[in-house]
Amino acid sequence: RELFAEYAAELTDPEQRRLYEEEVAALERERGVEVRFVHPSPGFVLRTSQEGSRRCYINVCGNATLAEPRASAERGGQRWALPYSLAPGREELRRAGRCRLLYDVVFHPAALRLAARSAPFRRLLCDTALDAVERHCGVRLDRANAAVLRGTRYKGVPQAPVIRSPLPGGAAEKPPHGGESPLPPF
Repeated sequence: RELFAEYAAELTDPEQRRLYEEEVAALERERGVEVRFVHPSPGFVLRTSQEGSRRCYINVCGNATLAEPRASAERGGQRWALPYSLAPGREELRRAGRCRLLYDVVFHPAALRLAARSAPFRRLLCDTALDAVERHCGVRLDRANAAVLRGTRYKGVPQAPVIRSPLPGGAAEKPPHGGESPLPPF
Protein backbone atom coordinates (compact mmCIF):
# COMPACT_ATOMS: atom_id res chain seq x y z
CA ARG A 1 0.00 0.00 0.00
CA GLU A 2 2.80 2.39 0.86
CA LEU A 3 4.42 1.86 -2.54
CA PHE A 4 1.12 2.48 -4.31
CA ALA A 5 0.52 5.65 -2.28
CA GLU A 6 4.04 6.83 -3.12
CA TYR A 7 3.46 6.10 -6.82
CA ALA A 8 0.13 7.98 -6.81
CA ALA A 9 1.75 10.97 -5.07
CA GLU A 10 4.53 10.98 -7.66
CA LEU A 11 2.03 10.96 -10.53
CA THR A 12 0.17 13.97 -9.16
CA ASP A 13 3.29 15.97 -8.30
CA PRO A 14 3.56 18.97 -10.69
CA GLU A 15 7.35 18.97 -10.43
CA GLN A 16 7.50 15.32 -11.56
CA ARG A 17 5.13 16.07 -14.46
CA ARG A 18 7.31 19.00 -15.56
CA LEU A 19 10.42 16.82 -15.40
CA TYR A 20 8.68 14.10 -17.44
CA GLU A 21 7.65 16.62 -20.12
CA GLU A 22 11.20 18.00 -20.33
CA GLU A 23 12.63 14.49 -20.78
CA VAL A 24 10.10 13.61 -23.49
CA ALA A 25 10.83 16.89 -25.31
CA ALA A 26 14.60 16.22 -25.16
CA LEU A 27 14.19 12.67 -26.51
CA GLU A 28 11.98 13.86 -29.37
CA ARG A 29 14.41 16.71 -30.17
CA GLU A 30 17.14 14.08 -30.66
CA ARG A 31 14.86 12.44 -33.23
CA GLY A 32 14.41 15.75 -35.07
CA VAL A 33 10.92 16.55 -33.79
CA GLU A 34 9.75 19.48 -31.70
CA VAL A 35 7.19 18.53 -29.05
CA ARG A 36 4.74 20.90 -27.37
CA PHE A 37 2.41 19.76 -24.61
CA VAL A 38 -1.03 21.36 -24.85
CA HIS A 39 -2.42 21.77 -21.33
CA PRO A 40 -6.14 22.51 -21.77
CA SER A 41 -7.65 25.25 -19.67
CA PRO A 42 -11.39 24.80 -18.99
CA GLY A 43 -13.93 26.49 -21.22
CA PHE A 44 -17.34 24.81 -21.50
CA VAL A 45 -18.75 21.33 -22.06
CA LEU A 46 -21.02 19.99 -24.81
CA ARG A 47 -23.18 16.99 -23.97
CA THR A 48 -24.31 14.82 -26.85
CA SER A 49 -24.59 11.17 -27.81
CA GLN A 50 -22.45 9.06 -30.09
CA GLU A 51 -24.03 6.73 -32.66
CA GLY A 52 -27.44 7.61 -31.18
CA SER A 53 -27.04 5.63 -27.98
CA ARG A 54 -23.84 6.32 -26.05
CA ARG A 55 -23.61 9.58 -24.12
CA CYS A 56 -20.42 11.56 -24.63
CA TYR A 57 -18.99 14.91 -23.61
CA ILE A 58 -16.86 17.33 -25.59
CA ASN A 59 -14.67 19.62 -23.51
CA VAL A 60 -14.16 22.87 -25.41
CA CYS A 61 -10.92 24.21 -23.94
CA GLY A 62 -8.29 26.88 -24.47
CA ASN A 63 -4.52 27.02 -24.79
CA ALA A 64 -2.35 29.93 -25.97
CA THR A 65 0.03 27.71 -28.00
CA LEU A 66 -2.59 27.43 -30.74
CA ALA A 67 -3.07 30.11 -33.38
CA GLU A 68 -5.66 32.81 -32.78
CA PRO A 69 -8.97 32.79 -34.69
CA ARG A 70 -8.95 34.98 -37.81
CA ALA A 71 -11.84 36.49 -39.72
CA SER A 72 -11.77 37.45 -43.37
CA ALA A 73 -14.47 39.57 -44.94
CA GLU A 74 -16.60 37.94 -47.60
CA ARG A 75 -19.66 38.91 -49.49
CA GLY A 76 -22.57 38.48 -47.08
CA GLY A 77 -20.51 38.15 -43.90
CA GLN A 78 -17.24 36.79 -42.59
CA ARG A 79 -15.30 33.55 -42.93
CA TRP A 80 -13.58 32.40 -39.76
CA ALA A 81 -10.42 30.32 -39.47
CA LEU A 82 -10.53 28.47 -36.14
CA PRO A 83 -7.34 26.44 -35.54
CA TYR A 84 -7.82 23.67 -32.99
CA SER A 85 -6.15 20.66 -31.45
CA LEU A 86 -8.09 17.46 -30.88
CA ALA A 87 -7.08 14.87 -28.33
CA PRO A 88 -8.15 11.27 -28.99
CA GLY A 89 -11.34 10.21 -27.25
CA ARG A 90 -10.95 8.56 -23.88
CA GLU A 91 -13.16 6.67 -21.47
CA GLU A 92 -13.23 7.55 -17.81
CA LEU A 93 -14.87 5.63 -15.03
CA ARG A 94 -17.75 7.39 -13.29
CA ARG A 95 -19.48 6.64 -10.06
CA ALA A 96 -21.42 3.36 -10.00
CA GLY A 97 -18.85 1.76 -12.33
CA ARG A 98 -20.21 3.28 -15.56
CA CYS A 99 -17.91 4.72 -18.21
CA ARG A 100 -18.24 8.06 -19.94
CA LEU A 101 -16.66 9.01 -23.24
CA LEU A 102 -14.74 12.31 -23.36
CA TYR A 103 -13.17 14.37 -26.14
CA ASP A 104 -11.04 17.51 -25.72
CA VAL A 105 -11.10 20.12 -28.48
CA VAL A 106 -8.66 22.93 -27.74
CA PHE A 107 -8.87 26.42 -29.27
CA HIS A 108 -6.97 29.63 -28.58
CA PRO A 109 -8.31 31.46 -25.46
CA ALA A 110 -9.37 34.37 -27.69
CA ALA A 111 -11.91 32.05 -29.34
CA LEU A 112 -13.37 31.19 -25.93
CA ARG A 113 -13.59 34.89 -25.04
CA LEU A 114 -15.41 35.61 -28.30
CA ALA A 115 -17.79 32.69 -27.63
CA ALA A 116 -18.58 34.08 -24.16
CA ARG A 117 -19.62 37.43 -25.69
CA SER A 118 -21.43 36.27 -28.83
CA ALA A 119 -24.07 33.54 -29.14
CA PRO A 120 -23.53 33.10 -32.93
CA PHE A 121 -19.79 32.68 -32.41
CA ARG A 122 -20.47 30.16 -29.64
CA ARG A 123 -22.63 28.15 -32.07
CA LEU A 124 -19.78 28.34 -34.61
CA LEU A 125 -17.30 27.06 -32.00
CA CYS A 126 -19.66 24.22 -31.01
CA ASP A 127 -20.21 23.23 -34.65
CA THR A 128 -16.45 23.27 -35.27
CA ALA A 129 -15.85 21.06 -32.21
CA LEU A 130 -18.56 18.60 -33.31
CA ASP A 131 -17.15 18.54 -36.87
CA ALA A 132 -13.64 17.92 -35.55
CA VAL A 133 -14.69 14.93 -33.45
CA GLU A 134 -16.80 13.42 -36.24
CA ARG A 135 -14.16 13.88 -38.93
CA HIS A 136 -11.05 12.82 -37.03
CA CYS A 137 -12.49 10.14 -34.74
CA GLY A 138 -14.81 8.55 -37.30
CA VAL A 139 -17.97 8.73 -35.19
CA ARG A 140 -21.47 10.13 -35.70
CA LEU A 141 -22.72 12.58 -33.08
CA ASP A 142 -26.27 13.68 -32.32
CA ARG A 143 -26.14 17.36 -33.30
CA ALA A 144 -29.85 17.98 -32.77
CA ASN A 145 -29.64 17.22 -29.05
CA ALA A 146 -26.15 18.62 -28.38
CA ALA A 147 -26.33 21.04 -25.48
CA VAL A 148 -23.92 23.20 -23.50
CA LEU A 149 -23.87 22.16 -19.85
CA ARG A 150 -24.44 25.22 -17.68
CA GLY A 151 -22.07 25.66 -14.78
CA THR A 152 -19.70 22.93 -16.00
CA ARG A 153 -16.35 24.02 -17.39
CA TYR A 154 -14.64 20.64 -17.80
CA LYS A 155 -15.53 16.95 -17.46
CA GLY A 156 -13.02 14.34 -16.38
CA VAL A 157 -9.33 14.56 -15.56
CA PRO A 158 -7.37 16.94 -17.84
CA GLN A 159 -4.74 15.30 -20.02
CA ALA A 160 -2.10 17.15 -22.04
CA PRO A 161 -1.99 16.02 -25.67
CA VAL A 162 1.19 16.56 -27.67
CA ILE A 163 1.74 18.56 -30.87
CA ARG A 164 4.69 17.27 -32.87
CA SER A 165 6.34 19.24 -35.67
CA PRO A 166 9.57 18.44 -37.52
CA LEU A 167 12.60 20.58 -36.74
CA PRO A 168 14.27 22.27 -39.71
CA GLY A 169 17.27 20.20 -40.75
CA GLY A 170 16.48 17.65 -38.07
CA ALA A 171 15.90 14.61 -40.26
CA ALA A 172 15.89 11.25 -38.61
CA GLU A 173 19.15 9.37 -38.42
CA LYS A 174 19.95 7.06 -41.31
CA PRO A 175 20.06 3.37 -40.50
CA PRO A 176 23.47 1.68 -40.51
CA HIS A 177 24.82 0.14 -43.76
CA GLY A 178 23.47 2.99 -45.87
CA GLY A 179 19.84 1.90 -45.52
CA GLU A 180 20.52 -1.64 -46.71
CA SER A 181 19.68 -4.61 -44.59
CA PRO A 182 22.69 -6.40 -43.06
CA LEU A 183 20.90 -9.69 -43.70
CA PRO A 184 21.37 -11.56 -46.99
CA PRO A 185 18.41 -11.44 -49.41
CA PHE A 186 15.95 -14.32 -49.29
